[in-house]
Amino acid sequence: MREFAFELTLCAHVEAGFEGIVGRQLGAGVRGSRIVDVACIEPGPAFDARRALTPATIPDRAIESRVGAGTARYWKDAFDCSPERARAVTERALEVGFFERERRGGREYVRQTARYPGEWFGPITGIENKPDLGRPGELETQLRTDASLGLFDRVVLATTSHVTGAHLNRIPEAVGIWRFDPGSGERAVLREPTPLAPTEPGVELLDRAPGRTDVRVASAAEKARARRRLAERAYGKGWRTYDMPACAEAEAAEMDGARGLPCCRWKGRLVDAASECGPECAGHDPAMAPGIDHDAERERRTPWRRAPEGRRRRQAGLEHFS
Repeated sequence: MREFAFELTLCAHVEAGFEGIVGRQLGAGVRGSRIVDVACIEPGPAFDARRALTPATIPDRAIESRVGAGTARYWKDAFDCSPERARAVTERALEVGFFERERRGGREYVRQTARYPGEWFGPITGIENKPDLGRPGELETQLRTDASLGLFDRVVLATTSHVTGAHLNRIPEAVGIWRFDPGSGERAVLREPTPLAPTEPGVELLDRAPGRTDVRVASAAEKARARRRLAERAYGKGWRTYDMPACAEAEAAEMDGARGLPCCRWKGRLVDAASECGPECAGHDPAMAPGIDHDAERERRTPWRRAPEGRRRRQAGLEHFS
């Protein structure tokens, strides 16, 4: 099975039995460029407060700025970055409802609409998908990085392959292993993951070349910021980030109760419209893409809300500043 279809099917399966947030294709490094296939964010004690803020990702610089929920602050004085970058972050924070503004003497001042709830998320599980272990690519390096960095609380490898002793020798012992059948939706736990240490310093692999490996130590504070950034991105993004094919052969499939997966009747499988569909496809028949409300489906299946009461109330109060 193609990795894209495997990933969507696994996300639908995990979401069906999970009370938190499932996201995919998320940055999972501190200084490196690691992208994790799937991340499962468990709710923390302040989850309801985060849900009331905004359905979107809150910019990391806005969270770390000197803008608080009390006295409004002149926006330029709130950031340790260029004015251009500060302006972009301010506008995005206003757009998503995390900041509100007021004018004083021709100057713009901003404050948080509510204090950021730092404990809104709990443990995070990272899942690396590799349906075919016969074509591992960078799998060993990716998993060893996850295990040594310890950004996640747990890391799991999901595959359709039969897992041999040779495979196990190349997979770090801390990494759990799932054998997942996307056709039946059955998942067998071949090995439970060993808990990692996200609150302690970790070692991040930055680059590897013949005879040389570049690493750096990531502090606990750096990891905490990276975890928050990952959790925020997962909250705003989710895993339904794909387009439906604009083709008469396209239909919305359902798996594990999740509706709206991009399926092609001509190919007889799930497809990635961005890379597989269009005039180059022999079965292409131009048509309107199936109408799918991804936000409605996500809201139906998860604790995420696209229009929290707090957001609607604050946005109404900002109209006279537009």
